[in-house]
Amino acid sequence: MQYSYDLDTQLIGIPDNNGSTPWTIRDAVEGVQIFGGIGSGKTSGSGRMIALKYLSHGFGGLVLTTKPDEKDMWEQYCEQSGRKDDLIIVEPGRKNYFNFLEYESTPGGDSKSITDNIVQVLKTVIKASEQKSSGKSDDAFWENALDMLMFNAIDLCILAHGKVTVKMLYDFVQFAPRTSEDGEDRKQENEPNPFTRIFDIARDKVTAMVDEWTKGFTEEEHELYADQDFFNEALAEKFDDARKLQGIDQFFMETFKKLSEKTRSIIDFSFSGFLFRLMQDPVYSLFCRHSSNFTPEDCWNGKIIVVNLPVKKYHKTGRDSQIMMKYIWQRAMEKRDVKEKKRPVFLFADEAQHFLHEYDPEYQATARSSMIATVYISQNLPNYHANMGGNRSEYKVKSFLGTLGTKIFHSNADIETNMYASQLIGEAYSENVQRGVQVSGKFSSSTTTSVALEKMVRPEQFVGLLTGGPKNNCKVEGYIHRQGTPFHNGHNFIKLRFSQQ
Repeated sequence: MQYSYDLDTQLIGIPDNNGSTPWTIRDAVEGVQIFGGIGSGKTSGSGRMIALKYLSHGFGGLVLTTKPDEKDMWEQYCEQSGRKDDLIIVEPGRKNYFNFLEYESTPGGDSKSITDNIVQVLKTVIKASEQKSSGKSDDAFWENALDMLMFNAIDLCILAHGKVTVKMLYDFVQFAPRTSEDGEDRKQENEPNPFTRIFDIARDKVTAMVDEWTKGFTEEEHELYADQDFFNEALAEKFDDARKLQGIDQFFMETFKKLSEKTRSIIDFSFSGFLFRLMQDPVYSLFCRHSSNFTPEDCWNGKIIVVNLPVKKYHKTGRDSQIMMKYIWQRAMEKRDVKEKKRPVFLFADEAQHFLHEYDPEYQATARSSMIATVYISQNLPNYHANMGGNRSEYKVKSFLGTLGTKIFHSNADIETNMYASQLIGEAYSENVQRGVQVSGKFSSSTTTSVALEKMVRPEQFVGLLTGGPKNNCKVEGYIHRQGTPFHNGHNFIKLRFSQQ
């Protein structure tokens, strides 16, 4: 089927008394945020309508899941839109695998870029998890310490084996040298462990390079490099692997080893705890054990990837693995040349507060130019505040919501969300006419007209919106607000009804 991917292609006609206003691909790639309380019909109303429109216009996409029934819902959507063959469901029991370390290790760049890519993915997921619980990631010390641990561990794995795996990193960090509080080294030199083995392999590789270099030395060169410090400097200058190994050795044997036990434990558990969750099935089988048979780039050709590891079933493991998939997918979508790959793609997340990470505002700011249509659904603003932790959560949430051009507000009992919706819709001047009659000897009357600035939709009006179901003929009400071009009613908002059928 041939699809039109022009930005002005109409996806939805927004009706009002004065006609119909097009809501286009341009609006879609500026992002959509849907708010609604429990049972408001946000998923089955506006969420369902938008999903079906994206599918019927050929969009590829990534779907993240919170509830166990979302996979069945998307199977129905794809069947209804004639897109069932484009569906890739990632779940236990299916042989759809995405090995994220293998994917990030083969970008066509050098080893430094590979390490950078892997560290950025791991750090983003770990920080998203910590922000929700404690806000500790606002402290630069912990962030820098974790970065250094990950960079050095990954570099050493690549130096020794030319690759990195989750198990390799986990075993490595568990046995990294440490000093007990009484100052005695706890590492037994005569008992090889994952750390010593991998370090020995890396050192042997570097030693072989050095031996090959030095065996052709002249007598003058032997004299020149007799000074060990001078030789080490020359070695690091000539061989990048030698310089890298020197830095790794210094980090683990000096800096990291001498940290206090409490500080060291916090850093260790931040990293190894996340790796441990990745090593548990089904996540390990789906994202670590097997080679990839699909990649995010498949969405450029219309594939719809549904990650069926719902948070309500797999909890923190399901959340972390989906944030990881989301972040890798976002970066992949931003890299494409939209002149060659014109098909729009969507990111769809119900209960989206579970999947937020610190780069979401930055990513969303350029989503339009990358033809990425984001749809986030959540109950209320406090959900976002609770999941975007830290000392600046209010500003993080405001920054994030400011990047989503269309917002839909369904029935809601949350005061903060309703106030936000009312303020966003804005105020307008209204006339207030007062008439008076006086009878005191003579009959007289007067009329006074005043102008007042009032909210166009008051916060309490959101509470009474229709919530669907048989009692409302399966109709869901909501206010839609978009930036830019007004609707035919002359405003940037309009009240709509969505069908659940």
